[in-house]
Amino acid sequence: MTSAVISPLGVDSPARGLECRGCGARFPLAAQHACYECFGPLEVWYDADALATVTRAQIEAGPKNIWRYAGLLPAGQRAADRVSLDPGFTPLVRADALAAEIGLRAPLWVKDDSANPTHSFKDRVVSVALTAAKALGFTRYACASTGNLANSVAAHAARAGVPSIVFIPWDLEPGKIITTAVYGGDLVAIEGSYDDVNRLCSELVETDEFEDTAFVNVNVRPFYAEGSKTLGYEVAEQLGWRIPAQVVIPMASGELLTKVDKAFEELVAAGLAVAPEGGWKVFGAQSLGCNPIATALHAGTDVITPVKPTGIAKSLNIGDPAAGLYALEAVRRTGGWMDYASDDEIRDGIRLLARTTGVFAETAGGVTTAVTAKLVASGKLDPTLETVVYNTGEGLKTLDAVAALVGPTYRVKPSLRAAREAGLLG
Repeated sequence: MTSAVISPLGVDSPARGLECRGCGARFPLAAQHACYECFGPLEVWYDADALATVTRAQIEAGPKNIWRYAGLLPAGQRAADRVSLDPGFTPLVRADALAAEIGLRAPLWVKDDSANPTHSFKDRVVSVALTAAKALGFTRYACASTGNLANSVAAHAARAGVPSIVFIPWDLEPGKIITTAVYGGDLVAIEGSYDDVNRLCSELVETDEFEDTAFVNVNVRPFYAEGSKTLGYEVAEQLGWRIPAQVVIPMASGELLTKVDKAFEELVAAGLAVAPEGGWKVFGAQSLGCNPIATALHAGTDVITPVKPTGIAKSLNIGDPAAGLYALEAVRRTGGWMDYASDDEIRDGIRLLARTTGVFAETAGGVTTAVTAKLVASGKLDPTLETVVYNTGEGLKTLDAVAALVGPTYRVKPSLRAAREAGLLG
């Protein structure tokens, strides 16, 4: 097929269908997330000729958000068709002090996605998913969420003037509950874990009452997942159209890691970016309280045993990760590794990143920073190769994680004498 084919997502869309990641079966572009042949997960497949027409000049002339990559995405080629907060083009921060502290000698960068409109990378995936949902005719927006996704869906729906209903575990951090509820949509707290929430949403999407509802990470999940690729595209562009030798990515479902790797592959295949000599390596980071993917890698198996999540990194608490097998494949194929961090290591990671780079990360960022340090110490991460670490969310959402560890270093009365006695004057 050629790029002249009219897609239900728009005449200019390079997307041509959905393809099973398990058996390779192909299906039309629709609200479908599982293969009818083997029940495997689906992803978008594209017209390679259409992707090959995208140039660096076209991208660089585009808006300073994810839609500069519209030619590589399934929907949103025309601005009027988008449901978006226009996320993306977030800072790539040079982290020399952090590199020195953990023993890296090559350049280290932090991709700081806390700068997105609702302060997490979820704005990327939601913008793409809901733009596709609009094209497919959905009139209400929903999700199952550990917090950040709920924030983003509620905000997108509010701006678009579309009703929303989002489902969360009842025990999320207060900051994430408030920053979802403030947008005025329906917020449903479920007495259970995220996996319980996700299971319920998978059942709701099959009911008549929810037939007009787009659950971004259920019935329109293939389009949602494609939004993560923009984190790979941006890093390559910000590095002068080259792929970094090593990346460290937090894992919940494992999908973000697989899509960043896919983005690198697409850019190289299209001639848009240059791969490092020997290729790139992908590393995954989990918390000790929810580490089923890393545990499987360490055991040398493809069997990912679901766990009941614990610990402070609630945004990563998916005990039955949908893309875990594909994350394992990407890490093994590229020669990377995975590790995990305890709650205390996560807290230390948050403070280390803040102290050395001026970036205040939520607990997921603490996981990634702590795991990066462990990977260097264990020799898994090469200290001589350029590395990018992904921070996916804002620390203001998870203040409880470090509230007991930080505070005023001095307390003095409002007088020069008191300041001198406290040692503030030398």
